[in-house]
Amino acid sequence: MNAVVAAKTKKKAEKAAPAAEWQLRLYVAGQTPKSVAALDNLRRLCESHLAGRYEIEVIDLLVNPTLAAGDQILAVPTLVRKFPEPIRKIIGDLSNEGKVLVGLDVQPIGKAPS
Repeated sequence: MNAVVAAKTKKKAEKAAPAAEWQLRLYVAGQTPKSVAALDNLRRLCESHLAGRYEIEVIDLLVNPTLAAGDQILAVPTLVRKFPEPIRKIIGDLSNEGKVLVGLDVQPIGKAPS
């Protein structure tokens, strides 16, 4: 009986979508210009450099202010890279692509790792 349960569990795991390689969480405070710009910039950056390998979770602190404590958010918008570890944080509208890539430790396309 245990073998049957294990086989069913294995099939479910195989059918499940693979986890994103990059798990990003963007904390915002409503639909302010900086929050909207940060989300737009993040999506553009991810499509350019992490296409198909990322997941973005947007947390509006006006709706759920208690969620700020978990990642120790002191300013918005703030981007938190949850995975791959180590956790990294970037504050601002993410408009400076070079600094965001360095902050996230993303290798720009066309550059080999050192």
